[in-house]
Amino acid sequence: MRLYLASTSPARRALLAQSGIEPVLVSPGVDEDAAAAAASASLGRDLTGPELVALLAVAKASAVADAEVAGSPVDGFVFGGDSAFEVDGHLYGKPHDPAVAKERWRQMLAAGGGTLWSGHCVVDRRRDLDVTAHRTGGPGVARTEPPVRPGSGLGPWAGPLSEVAPGGSALVADGDRVVAVDSAVLTFADDVSADEIDAYVATGEPLEVAGAFTIDGRAAAYITRIDGAPSAVVGLSLPVLRSMLLRGFGVAWHDFWAL
Repeated sequence: MRLYLASTSPARRALLAQSGIEPVLVSPGVDEDAAAAAASASLGRDLTGPELVALLAVAKASAVADAEVAGSPVDGFVFGGDSAFEVDGHLYGKPHDPAVAKERWRQMLAAGGGTLWSGHCVVDRRRDLDVTAHRTGGPGVARTEPPVRPGSGLGPWAGPLSEVAPGGSALVADGDRVVAVDSAVLTFADDVSADEIDAYVATGEPLEVAGAFTIDGRAAAYITRIDGAPSAVVGLSLPVLRSMLLRGFGVAWHDFWAL
């Protein structure tokens, strides 16, 4: 079974590789700022954290699902993911600039922590297959963890997923795709100094990651607690991705292992 990763994120690829899955890497080429601005304008308000990461996960997966890879149509499942860190109602993506990263760290430490929102989208692009005959999730499925819920009609990011509380998760079955949001609540050490912030930012590590930190790198020493899946903080929630494939499409996690 083939899994296409609509991302160039080394962290997401590493997570899958550590789990025995070797994905096909494809850059989605999505203008994230433009996509978020368009959705916000359509809704007439700012996007919530769950809405934003779901929106961009869908955009990335959809861009790759209908593309050609190495001259051939996609044949398998496409995964797109996105992350954002929320502190006191403010959403933080990638800071890019060292001065911005330092200011975000000061704000995050003042708040004591925040919520990491992780968006997921899986699109089924298996060829010559009756997809509906293999799907096990969808509206009306009960007692699942996370719950599988029907879409809202406004897009999966504007309906049930927007109701996810910090530390929670949910799945939405939406045609040939399943969309999910997971979250983890993080607590930072209360004695991180300005010198430590400056030294961390100087490494360049926080500049191109959501929230300006990584738990699989130098910033791990500054995080004292994680309530949620640690993999969600790294880049994608492995338990949620497994659930999406199994409950949404009836496909077992081990079917993707590179044996």
